[in-house]
Amino acid sequence: MTAALDTRPTSSATPTWTIGSARLLAGLDRHQSLDARTHLAIHGALPATDLPKLLGLLEGAGLTGRGGAGFPLAAKLRALRGSRPRVVVNGSESEPASLKDRTLLRRTPHLVLDGALAVASALGARRVTVAVHDPAAAAALRAAAARPDGRRVHVEITGGGFVGGEARALIRGLDGGPALPPGRHEHLTSQGVLVANAETFAQTAVLLRLGGRRFADTGTRAEPGTTLLTIGGAAERPGVVEVPLGTPLGIVLLAARADDPRFVITGGYHGTWLAPQADVPVSRAGLAAVGATLGAGVVLVIDDATCGLGELTRVSRWLASQSAGQCGPCRFGLPALANDVAALQGGYPGGVHDAARHARAVDGRGACSHPDGTARFISSGLALLGDEVALHRRGGCRRPVLGQLPIGDPS
Repeated sequence: MTAALDTRPTSSATPTWTIGSARLLAGLDRHQSLDARTHLAIHGALPATDLPKLLGLLEGAGLTGRGGAGFPLAAKLRALRGSRPRVVVNGSESEPASLKDRTLLRRTPHLVLDGALAVASALGARRVTVAVHDPAAAAALRAAAARPDGRRVHVEITGGGFVGGEARALIRGLDGGPALPPGRHEHLTSQGVLVANAETFAQTAVLLRLGGRRFADTGTRAEPGTTLLTIGGAAERPGVVEVPLGTPLGIVLLAARADDPRFVITGGYHGTWLAPQADVPVSRAGLAAVGATLGAGVVLVIDDATCGLGELTRVSRWLASQSAGQCGPCRFGLPALANDVAALQGGYPGGVHDAARHARAVDGRGACSHPDGTARFISSGLALLGDEVALHRRGGCRRPVLGQLPIGDPS
């Protein structure tokens, strides 16, 4: 596959660039943000749609959610129950390694609103709620909602927090309860609530404009279109990047100027560690084939300059601190797992066995997916860090911990 690389710089605090032709990021190489007039000049008017047409387009394109789980959007629409559906844009991007949704909300909010309002109209929903915890995104959305159809848009500020971005936790918070996942695994669609993240709605707007055939001009047959990635860590060209689905990981790393990657983490902090494999397609199916996940579209690079075990310790402790504290696996299992990793960094020889035991103890037993994702992230990291664990048993790897994996709220 030959891909054109747009190397033009941007003035954004979070750089944006593309491999191939820009769709979601169109115009951001020339504009800091797109107001209503500029948005229409670049993207054109949004075609009218109804529910049958929308479902046909979504199913034809196989458009999946871009927030982590990858659930087909059409299936969510078909599963909705009740006569008064709610449409919620989940913009509370609480993954510290991800910046793609807030980039869309800050810089091209009309594209997100186009998709959300089109879905709401097709469903007969009276309003669209956009939930964010980023003040700059909230300000951009409120300015964008001055458009003629923006009276139906309500921007709500959420408290953030890693588990607070989970869809069920988000709805509980919007409804006045604690922003924590409930202890029962009930689908929101059974309550008449459609929740999708900002990129999913932006992709819907692109699909409506292009139609199914043109939308599938890029990507793979099974996963047409593009996706956004947040690239960080040991990359000289970090940022939010739009790539065709199926782009080989090696091309992404080369374009990001990650010259000598030691490890690559895909999917964020509920994702997986990988040894660099240049030919792995960046798609849900391509990454799943090597035991990895696309997740929220995060690609983090770790090189030889930092202590990989120290990086894993930092993130493990942070993930334990993000516990909802409402079930045993989160309250006790995740701190124990983080302590196991810290013990390995300190050279304790029994840490690998302890970590494996604690990971098995939390997996599948929590009230939400946080323990599962954390166990997957830590276990996959330890599986690749055997040589480094051995060095730490003999006194350390002598590398500093540079913080190549970001923790805390991103800017």
